[in-house]
Amino acid sequence: MKNILVFGGNGFLGHYLVHELINRGYNVTVADLIDKKEYGDYISFIKCDILNREEVANVFNESKFDIIYNFAGFANLDDAIKFPLKTMQLNVIGNMYILEECVKHNISNFIYASSAYAMSNKGSYYGISKLASEKIIEEYHEKHNLPFIILRYGSVYSERPYDNNYVYNVVKSAVIDNKIEHGGSGEELREYIHASDAAKLSVDVIESDDFNNLHVILTGTERMKRSDLFNMINEIMNNKVEITYNKSGYSNHYKFTPYSFAPSVSKKLIANPHIDMGQGLLECVRFVHDNEK
Repeated sequence: MKNILVFGGNGFLGHYLVHELINRGYNVTVADLIDKKEYGDYISFIKCDILNREEVANVFNESKFDIIYNFAGFANLDDAIKFPLKTMQLNVIGNMYILEECVKHNISNFIYASSAYAMSNKGSYYGISKLASEKIIEEYHEKHNLPFIILRYGSVYSERPYDNNYVYNVVKSAVIDNKIEHGGSGEELREYIHASDAAKLSVDVIESDDFNNLHVILTGTERMKRSDLFNMINEIMNNKVEITYNKSGYSNHYKFTPYSFAPSVSKKLIANPHIDMGQGLLECVRFVHDNEK
């Protein structure tokens, strides 16, 4: 079975990806700043800061890897706006350090966690960093024949607490404070996908030749307004939640679609079967209630 290295394997999406890889029998190594020790003996762990070029090189010298996933870097749009330099360093320069080692070690496939904001004129520095990395990956393929798959994630959620898990954080506010405060109008549309479904699709792409050197959009089947999401949470909470809107505070997020120009052609994958949105929200509520209230 192939040896797979996951940068950022202890992050929000990385957690689900690593579990899916383990479940399918891959030999997995996680490179991250923090070892959460939640995988036991099922993986190898290497501490690594992707901004330290020597540490990145040392990771590749630890073993012979077939496939590399890069899920490391800034994943929170609002944090990226606050820290533009750090965003570019992590999402662009850190990614290039990994790409350099992929070329040196003849990696058979490089999988990059991008974002729907790479296709948008919204997203500020975060979207710019993702688009820049996509273009750099394409250039490494052109110049060095490095195989790649770029995964553009949409609105991913789950019941696990992470700062970039938007739905969880909304649920947490509803359960603990009985409030949901939204910076937009509530008319914004999103296609939510549970992180476990996104992880399954993220592994599916390496088990088929259909996605070689392509951009793949990973979103859910449940398209809804933010206001509908809030109302669903409110119903689950027996209509005890106060929902407020600030229509002027959502300028860096897209409203209806991330598409702002004609990027590289993408394929779209939809999880089937998938975790129902209501069920996923209920799990979020249950986790917050049991662990944080």
